[in-house]
Amino acid sequence: MIRKTEEPMAKRKSHRVQAKKPKSLAGVRPHKSLGQNFLIDEEVIQTIVDESDVTEETLVLEIGPGTGALTLPLAERAGRVIAVDLDPDMIEGLRVKTFGMDNVELIHGDILQQDIKGMTAKSMEEHGLSELRIIGNLPYYITTPIIMKLLEAGTGAKSITVMMQKEVGDRIAAEPGTRASGAITYPVHYYSEVTEIIDVPRECFYPVPGVDSVVLRLDLRDKPGVEVKSEEMLMRCVKAGFAMRRKTLLNALTSLGGYDKKTLSDALESAGIDPGRRAESLTLEEFAKLSDSLQEA
Repeated sequence: MIRKTEEPMAKRKSHRVQAKKPKSLAGVRPHKSLGQNFLIDEEVIQTIVDESDVTEETLVLEIGPGTGALTLPLAERAGRVIAVDLDPDMIEGLRVKTFGMDNVELIHGDILQQDIKGMTAKSMEEHGLSELRIIGNLPYYITTPIIMKLLEAGTGAKSITVMMQKEVGDRIAAEPGTRASGAITYPVHYYSEVTEIIDVPRECFYPVPGVDSVVLRLDLRDKPGVEVKSEEMLMRCVKAGFAMRRKTLLNALTSLGGYDKKTLSDALESAGIDPGRRAESLTLEEFAKLSDSLQEA
């Protein structure tokens, strides 16, 4: 089930283009190769911080802190903030801004290459913190890999609050089994409950990107959304089904490898699924049944 906050961004003023670079970004040069667009809207920043449910018992892992628009207000509420950024210039700038703040740790590196579970578990133990929350403004071009890494890391995080391209966010938040769903929809709903926090117009960034954004909060489930015999098989079925989403399930599932069409057809029949259907029409529960049938094949 998708939840929405009561104050959608659509009610905000529609024309907010900055005539020039904000003074707070003086000397900062965004790198297009890193997908850098810096959030400059104070209202949006405050909403993200408020909706992330951060307390003094929280360790925050922030992905892509950039100039620290979220880092600084988060550090005022959290027990500790670990901020990871691929751009060394951003990290050096943050060292100046966070000087004297002993609850902020800055790491220059690729979040996809970090041992997230080990890093956060160690920090929580050392600083006596009771919960982990992950927050970030994700580069558009690697949103899906980052979200999948966070979901599969087994960190025990309470929530993941992330900003992303609106189109991607709409697909993630879509109800499984609808035309708006995609391959990323199913693992997200398997691991979490999705709340749409706020729509963020492109004018809220510098430089102004060519697309609008949305902030989602993924509240990690205590147990998965469905029971399956093999999580790996479930994810393989979803990936295969959407790899060729315009083909029938029977044809799309051939990309799994190791199964002939007779076996695939029997597995679909056993799961009560018409082989002529397409992946986007399946609910998470139906993909789970299919996964279990193939696991037994």
